[in-house]
Amino acid sequence: MKKKAIFPGSFDPITIGHIEIVKKSLKIFDEIIIAIGTNSEKEYMFSENQRLNFIIEHFENEKNVKVVAYEGLTFELCKKLKLKYIIRGVRNILDFEYEKNMAEFNRNIGEIETIIITSSDKNSHISSSLVKELIKNNSDFQHLVPGSVRI
Repeated sequence: MKKKAIFPGSFDPITIGHIEIVKKSLKIFDEIIIAIGTNSEKEYMFSENQRLNFIIEHFENEKNVKVVAYEGLTFELCKKLKLKYIIRGVRNILDFEYEKNMAEFNRNIGEIETIIITSSDKNSHISSSLVKELIKNNSDFQHLVPGSVRI
C-alpha cells in the first residue's frame, strides 16, 4: 500500500521553497498530493486555475505528485481522501509555532499527523508574499519560482 501525504497551501504562487519541501517529502512518502486551498480571508494574485497549472506543469513528469484544489478545512479533505499525514514546510521559528498549533488541532480533531519539514538555509527567506511584492514592483522574481510560473 502506498504511503501518501497531503501538502496543503495557497501556493500563490508556488516557489522554489515549496518545490524543495515536495522533493524532501518524496523521500518519506510514496505519493504527495499538493492541495491548493481557498482561504476566504486571503486576496490572491493568481487565480486557482493559474496556481493549479503552475504546479501541474512543473511536476508533469513526476508520477508521484498529484494536484487538487479544495475549499474548507484541510483535515476534512484528508478524511475524504483517506489520508493520515499532512506535510508542512517551515522556514523559521515563527512558522514552526504556527504549524505546531495547527498540527495539534489536526491531530485532536481529525486524528491526522503533521510532518514538519524545514527548508534549507538558501530557501528560508523565500515566501509567496515576497514573490508577489516583487511582481507588484516590477522586480526580478524568476529565480524564486519554478519556470512554470509566468505572468
